[in-house]
Amino acid sequence: MNDQPAAASRDLLRSDRHGVAWLTLNRPQARNALTLSLMAALDAELAAIADDPAIHVVVIAGAGPAFCAGHDLREMRARPKREAYEETFGLCSRLMQHIVRLPKPVIARVHGTATAAGCQLVATCDLAVAADTARFATPGVDIGLFCSTPMVALTRAVGRKAAMEMLLSGELIGAAKAQALGLVNRVVPEEGLDAAVTALAELIAGKSPLTVAIGKEAFYRQAEMPLADAYAYAAEVMTRNMLARDAGEGIDAFLQKRPPVWTGT
Repeated sequence: MNDQPAAASRDLLRSDRHGVAWLTLNRPQARNALTLSLMAALDAELAAIADDPAIHVVVIAGAGPAFCAGHDLREMRARPKREAYEETFGLCSRLMQHIVRLPKPVIARVHGTATAAGCQLVATCDLAVAADTARFATPGVDIGLFCSTPMVALTRAVGRKAAMEMLLSGELIGAAKAQALGLVNRVVPEEGLDAAVTALAELIAGKSPLTVAIGKEAFYRQAEMPLADAYAYAAEVMTRNMLARDAGEGIDAFLQKRPPVWTGT
């Protein structure tokens, strides 16, 4: 695996292996708090990956003792202007939507703590694998700043009452509870975290990239629709998917009991 700094910032590292791009938040001294430059670098790297046919899955990780501590409060207090706050929260919102719109699955690799916008990042990713020692919180209420933008992702990942309790209490929850609530998919021993994330990412990377892209887009679009509209939309998507070369190849391979050869078309 050859690590290479992301073009936009040394605060974000990228390494690619077996169709998986690993993006590592690299501000360990600040527990990977999200500055404007770090969010911009992550957004730019996702844009580059969207057009990279060699990459099928993205993993977002954090260097040092924590996954992500949320927004960089020192940076925010250094610019106490409405325009600065609008810039920060606007960029964060665009970044989170970019993750959802990316035509490739994004997996959060979570260790240490994921708080505030860091918890939002976990909730936004399509999948999340956490170390059994990881902890999560939306503690803005403790400093007079309700986690309103993290709330958007959190309420779409867990039930309303569970989300409201996290938002109102600000308390940390452990990895096991986060899994029970649906915030993360899998919890593994900390020493096995990289292996578990790699196995899941490479499993998904072996699927048809076209099929995965179609499915991810459809998943999020239908979730916002009334039931009848969702079924009508899903039927149209499946029809379009069936006409793709990869669908024909996949079905033929299944019937012929051989591995499929994906072309992404």
